[in-house]
Amino acid sequence: MIVVTAASGALGRLVVEQLLTRFPDRPVVAAVRDPGRCADLTARGVDVRHGDYDDPATLRSAFRGADRLLLISSPVMDPDHRTRQHLAAVAAAVDSGVRAVAYTSFLGADRGGDGPNAAHHATERAIIDSGLGYTLLRHPFYTDAFVDAGLRDAVTSGKLVSGTGGRGLNTALRSDLAAAAATVLTDDAHLGHGYDLTGALWTYPQLAATLTEVTGRPVEHVDGTVETPIGFLMNLAKAGLLERQTTDLERLLGRPPTSLRQTVTEALRDA
Repeated sequence: MIVVTAASGALGRLVVEQLLTRFPDRPVVAAVRDPGRCADLTARGVDVRHGDYDDPATLRSAFRGADRLLLISSPVMDPDHRTRQHLAAVAAAVDSGVRAVAYTSFLGADRGGDGPNAAHHATERAIIDSGLGYTLLRHPFYTDAFVDAGLRDAVTSGKLVSGTGGRGLNTALRSDLAAAAATVLTDDAHLGHGYDLTGALWTYPQLAATLTEVTGRPVEHVDGTVETPIGFLMNLAKAGLLERQTTDLERLLGRPPTSLRQTVTEALRDA
């Protein structure tokens, strides 16, 4: 039996979908804070259980009988709070007899625990020290935060503004990361490994050219200041901090990560 935590979230639902579609013989449990939000999963035969990161007793109950656990990192941004939540989940996995855990960490968490990666680093160490079998899935930023239906505005105006200085971004789609998670949850060959997952490197000038190609309307990239929630990510890109590349995601998928053109096509179709 496979338990997926935070299964009502965007990534969690995608992982559950992957498991139901590709591995229908593997029982799936969705551990969620509010089971009432998951009637659709219950209707599909998923065992939905109450599992709240802030209530360890519910985690022990939710994890009972599990062979494998996907621990999706908490959305809480305070590192101390987040660390407490994750360590409670690791302890609950041990207490519940879970055999192995896969954890959605972040790129660079193995290198140290400073800043945003503090909770991820602490969680990785706790998992390794717990005696559980483990697979560490170090994610990049999500492509979904950059390439979405909002790009229709750039097509309309003919201008795509970024603050990246034309530098590359190694983001990956949630759907590709979910597929990779489903793979490691169902194959013991991945136990004991940490994977640094990156998509194909892309730039905003390439994104503008792809928008032009897909829509048939000219879109020009303009480098400037972007006042959006992802503005700080663009600053990281401009500093060259999002250009690290590995082949780990491609190897787990058994195919190249979803192309920029396909991502743009799907994003605009949903606009």
